[in-house]
Amino acid sequence: MKAGNHGDVVLEAKKSKLKPPPMFKVILLNDDFTPMDFVVAVLQIFFSKNREQATQIMLKVHMDGAGVCGVYPNDVATTKVEQVVAFARQHQHPLRCVMEET
Repeated sequence: MKAGNHGDVVLEAKKSKLKPPPMFKVILLNDDFTPMDFVVAVLQIFFSKNREQATQIMLKVHMDGAGVCGVYPNDVATTKVEQVVAFARQHQHPLRCVMEET
């Protein structure tokens, strides 16, 4: 019985040493065709940004070639990238959205 309890203690110690899951930046990339208003709408719809925040990120994408929309766990980041790309294609825009580990 004692060995079993000791095993549980060891497991607990191992659990507490686990590092948090990696986080991923979701990034919009600039192109010469997607309208600025559409990018602002994407940021408001999929990333819950207000108009001012969305406009600032859109301008960063426009000026620097890329802008971070947010940082999320892998599964959330993957879903957001897929949603943005599908939405852009549905509206016939070539907007690109990628993710990279922080």
